[in-house]
Amino acid sequence: QVQLVESGGDSVQAGGSLRLSCTASGSIFSINTMGWYRQAPGKQRDLVATITSGGTTNYADSVKGRFTISRDNAKNTVYLQMNSLKPEDTAVYYCHALIVPRASALRREYDYWGQGTQVTVSS
Repeated sequence: QVQLVESGGDSVQAGGSLRLSCTASGSIFSINTMGWYRQAPGKQRDLVATITSGGTTNYADSVKGRFTISRDNAKNTVYLQMNSLKPEDTAVYYCHALIVPRASALRREYDYWGQGTQVTVSS
């Protein structure tokens, strides 16, 4: 069984910083793209940032220059460093990963999601 566990969500004031972490565990053959998404109340879940296994990154325009995604492949962990936080960054942040489980036939990858971690930014 593969699972993603997030940590690092908190309440901060505008202008502050937070670092989110997400670790994948279980019977894993390989991890491809990992990323972070967020969902504010009453809104759809949106992409924040992604990073491939080779380190190529992609960011939503709203977070470029403020957020940095990184990963430690040896630890199966992805990070999201969030600086200059704004009230509009308030949301539940979800970790996502494309993972090939050890038991996967033909090395097919599957989508996995974390349980979500709350980030609240007050003005």
